[in-house]
Amino acid sequence: MTAPVSFELLARDGAARAGRLATPHGTVETPAFMPVATVGSVKSLSPADVRVSGGQIVLANTYHLSLRPGHEVIRELGGLHRFMGWDGPVLTDSGGFQVFSLSKLRRLGEEGVEFRSHIDGSLRLLTPESCVEIQHALGVDILHPLDECLPYPATETDTERSLGLTLRWLARAVATHAKGDGGRALFGIVQGGTSSVLRRSAVEAVCAYDLPGYSIGGLAVGEDIGRLYDVAELTATLLPSDRPRYLMGVGKPRDLVEAVARGIDLFDCVLPTRNARNGQAFTADGPLTITHARYARDPAPLDADCPCEACRLFSRAYLRHLFASRELLAYRLLTLHNLTFYHGLLTGARRAISEGRFSSFRSRLLERYGVESVGGSDPISTATEA
Repeated sequence: MTAPVSFELLARDGAARAGRLATPHGTVETPAFMPVATVGSVKSLSPADVRVSGGQIVLANTYHLSLRPGHEVIRELGGLHRFMGWDGPVLTDSGGFQVFSLSKLRRLGEEGVEFRSHIDGSLRLLTPESCVEIQHALGVDILHPLDECLPYPATETDTERSLGLTLRWLARAVATHAKGDGGRALFGIVQGGTSSVLRRSAVEAVCAYDLPGYSIGGLAVGEDIGRLYDVAELTATLLPSDRPRYLMGVGKPRDLVEAVARGIDLFDCVLPTRNARNGQAFTADGPLTITHARYARDPAPLDADCPCEACRLFSRAYLRHLFASRELLAYRLLTLHNLTFYHGLLTGARRAISEGRFSSFRSRLLERYGVESVGGSDPISTATEA
C-alpha cells in the first residue's frame, strides 16, 4: 500500500530544510505555517481567503469538533474537508493540549481523559482509541495520538510519569490506527518537558514505531524562549532526517525563523489570527497595533511590501476606523493580512534555503523585526482558538 503521506527533502542550508510534504489532498511546501481552524473555520476567513493568503494546510481540533457538531455528523456529511469547504490538507491535533488548557474541566487516568464539556457540562471520555477513531471519522490527512501536555515548570518525577503515560497511550493509538482504512497518516508526538534525558528517551521510543512524521510537543507552555529553542533543537537533531518535523503551538515570527534554523518544518499557532482580532498586525518592521490614536489620519498601508487586500486597498486610518466602529470587516482584513505575512515569511525562508542564503535571510529578519517579538507584549499568545 502506498503511504498516504510522504516527505521529500529538497534542500538544506545548515540545519534549515526545504521539503515537500505530499498528502491525499495536496502537497505542502515546507517550512510551512498552518492556520488554526479549531472548529472547522479559520476565524473570519473563508477557505478562499486562506488560499489567497498563501495557506497550504490547516489545523483543526479533535476535542472541539467531537463536542460540536460531533464527528459522526461530520462523517455523515462527507468528512471535514467537504464540511468546511476546504480542499487542501487538514491536520488535527489530538485533544492533548486541552489536557493542559482545560485542566480544571478534566480528570486524567490510565484509560484516558474525562472532560466536562465546556458547552453543556456533560462528561466525555477521550481515550487513545476513541481519539484516533474520531480523527478517522473526520477524514483528515494527518492525525495525532492522545498525549499529556504538562505545564511549565514540572518536576522530573512528574515529567517522567507523564511521558510514560503518553508512550503507553501511543502504543494503543498505533494499534487502533492500524485497523483503519490506511488513507491517512498518524504522526508521533515527542514529549519529555525540558529534560534532555527524557527528550532523548522519548525520541527513541516514538521513532521505534517508524511513523511518517513526528511532532514536538510540550513547549510554548511557559518556559523562557531560550529553553524552548534549545529543546526544539535537541529534539529535531535526534529525529529522522527523512520525516517532517512539526513544532506544536509556536508562532511568533522571530520564533518561526529561529526554529527553521534548527531544522523544523511545520508550525501552528493562533497568534496571527487571534491577535488580528485584537488589532495587532504583523509587518516586516515588527508588530503594529492599529487601534492606536496615531493612526487616525495615517494614509499609509499597514505594510507597503505586503500584497494582501488590506494593504493594497486600504489605509491605516480606514482600518483603525473599522476597529473603532466594531465593523466585522476589520477582523477579516487584519486576519488576512497577518496570515499573508506569515505565509510570505516562510515562503521567503524556503527560497533562501534553496538558494543557500538562509543565514542572511535570518539575520535580516532579526534586524528588522527587533527583539519585541521574542518575549512579548502580544495581546494574547495562547495556543488554541477556543
